[in-house]
Amino acid sequence: MNRWVLCIVSTLLLMNWSAVAEWETCSGIVPMQYRYDKISILDFGGVGDGKTLNTKAFREAIFRIEHLKRRGGTLLYIPPGVYLTGPFNLTSRMTLYLAGGAVIKATQDPSQWPLVDPLPSYGRGRERPGGRYMSLLHGNGLHDVIITGENGTIDGQGDVWWNMWRQRTLQYTRPHLVELMNSRGIIFSNVIFKNSPFWNIHPVYCSNVVIRHVTILAPADSPNTDGIDPDSSSNVCIEDSYISVGDDLIAVKSGWDQYGIAYGRSSHGITIRRITGSSPFAGIAVGSETSGGVVDVLAEHISLFNMGVGIHIKTNIGRGGMIRNITVSNVYMENTRMGIKIAGDVGDHPDGNFNPNALPIVKGIKIKDVWGEKVLQAGLIRGIKNSPFSGICLSNINLHGNPGPRKLPWKCSDVRGAAIQVSPWPCSELTSSQQTGACSTYF
Repeated sequence: MNRWVLCIVSTLLLMNWSAVAEWETCSGIVPMQYRYDKISILDFGGVGDGKTLNTKAFREAIFRIEHLKRRGGTLLYIPPGVYLTGPFNLTSRMTLYLAGGAVIKATQDPSQWPLVDPLPSYGRGRERPGGRYMSLLHGNGLHDVIITGENGTIDGQGDVWWNMWRQRTLQYTRPHLVELMNSRGIIFSNVIFKNSPFWNIHPVYCSNVVIRHVTILAPADSPNTDGIDPDSSSNVCIEDSYISVGDDLIAVKSGWDQYGIAYGRSSHGITIRRITGSSPFAGIAVGSETSGGVVDVLAEHISLFNMGVGIHIKTNIGRGGMIRNITVSNVYMENTRMGIKIAGDVGDHPDGNFNPNALPIVKGIKIKDVWGEKVLQAGLIRGIKNSPFSGICLSNINLHGNPGPRKLPWKCSDVRGAAIQVSPWPCSELTSSQQTGACSTYF
């Protein structure tokens, strides 16, 4: 099936599941603001011909919003057209509104991309030591920011960056498409994000963030093009979106090894609901950078097609931090290499100074109501010898393999928990028999 057929099928599945979920939403944590003051990028010399560089126009428009400080904020309107630009900073109390047919397109000239400092919870660029390229849309210390419209597009034109990564000619870590830092009251809605050089949407050290009704696209072979990565952030709502990229669809993070431990800011209160997508990597992921801790994550009503791993919780020695109270439910996956993976040996280290005795704690993981078709291997749970995973509960899970006699078994080690109504039956480390019950019965 091609991407659009999958989208239609998954939408029908989501409609059915949503009836069960009664269209629950967490989006009310950030109310949508109406801006009476409106300006257009054309007012600042913007040209939507796909050739003229509009960086100066964007920066001047946002300077106007920042310094005039209209009551209720200001909406910056992007009319139909293709607006080539370098990176620019957003400001507080603004709406970036993309009309239908509007495209904000990133320049492919690396010299136009400024460098910014590494994140303190990472200690260095994620790919290369030192600084990193600024994201196309960037902001630090903001509040009340909305990126929305009529399904206009923000296009990172990432292939030049992907080729540098493949050829190992990168001098600094690649830029994200959108990164907001230390910000609150953020809404992303009704926009298409495509071809990011690196991660697509990266809220880091943020709170009260809503990402809803977005489409995120990148080729399946594009390196590290994660869809949405909430990072050391709290009260994040991700709903009703379609993501097809070259890495994890959604990955909850909280800092990297000793730098994340020292920074000490967790990700918590993350809700993920009614997401459809495909990727050669994971659908719903936690990690692998979890050194500040990841607590209280709910993911439900998820449709996954042509996946590497359906549900992936991943960490490593040296990470420290706690992964606790993670619930994933009502998941449909089809044509998947592995259904469920919970592992303590995934991910690299920023340098050789990490503490190998900083062992993560993984406990209270509930995965329930999962149905899979054409799943090559049902699952793997590999804990850490001196910090075994505990309170792992699998309930009402059916992961069907491809037709034929070859069925790869579950693999487990250093784990304690329970399994109720799981097919194929998992490993002996997960106690209890095939009986009616739920995770709450055991934990």
